[in-house]
Amino acid sequence: MALPPPDPQFVLRGTSAAVHTLHFSCGGPEPDIPLLFSGSENGFIHVWNLKTHRVDTALDGHGRKSVYCVQTMGGKDRLLSQGRDQRICLWDLAEGRTSVTDSVFTEHVGFCRCSLLKVAQGRWLMAMAARSLEEVQILELPSKTSVCTLKPEVGAKLGMPMCLKLWQLNCGSQPVLLAGYEDGSVVLWNVSMGKALSQLICHQEPVMSLDFDSEKAKGISGSSEKVLSIWSLNEQQNLQVYKTHELVNAGISDITIRPDKKILATAGWDHRIRIFGWKKLKPLAVLDYHTATVHCVSFSDHSNPRERLLAAGSKDQRISVWSIYAQT
Repeated sequence: MALPPPDPQFVLRGTSAAVHTLHFSCGGPEPDIPLLFSGSENGFIHVWNLKTHRVDTALDGHGRKSVYCVQTMGGKDRLLSQGRDQRICLWDLAEGRTSVTDSVFTEHVGFCRCSLLKVAQGRWLMAMAARSLEEVQILELPSKTSVCTLKPEVGAKLGMPMCLKLWQLNCGSQPVLLAGYEDGSVVLWNVSMGKALSQLICHQEPVMSLDFDSEKAKGISGSSEKVLSIWSLNEQQNLQVYKTHELVNAGISDITIRPDKKILATAGWDHRIRIFGWKKLKPLAVLDYHTATVHCVSFSDHSNPRERLLAAGSKDQRISVWSIYAQT
């Protein structure tokens, strides 16, 4: 008999607004305190102390416009955030500072989160939806130099980019971008050449979220439909549908594969978090705590597997934090 799903290990309250994005920073050596960053609809970024379960710092840099992406850049003192004020902000949080050190104006009005990839010590590539509806711009940070603009072929009618994932096979290899579009397509781009390598229609509706496992050359995407699409990348860099998984209820806002590639989590419009085994997409658990749409899910980067956590942020203004399958 299957075990009943667990309760959250703890719940973080106090954002006073819907939570749209979460990012852990737990990988530091002792006595580093594990942190969770959250971005809210009211424009605030909260830095949660995971030992006390309280907010250490509240950052206000997006003019009270919704924050829908936060990521650290090589340590917890360098932070990137993206908001509905059409700005991506870089923060310096060292020694108690709370200052925006630089920002990029995106001129994009959608909800497409940018994607970061570390390419060298202190150097990052960032993919973001561009001003022209169908385009994606790649910048190098911190210099903000434009690397390229990825434009679909004339007449492709992909619509807006909805979700982005920059990756590379290993440190020296060419960076590649997976982009999910409004027409339900996922496109693989070669960033150095600025051209599309492969396109696959995965969904009938816009692709809301995707994640990719470069070791297995396999990815997963979700949309407003009742289907998860699993696709793979062959040696010729062609995307192919691998399988689909029918969901009970429609609507996925976020998907994330745990760093150890054992399990994945989805954030549902039906207020639920679903856990699957990544190898065969076997349903493992349905976590039912929130009372409104779950907007985001994130796994922690604790170095000790027993301490690994899953956090989910919801429209109900709460963040649930779970310890599940941590020993596997």
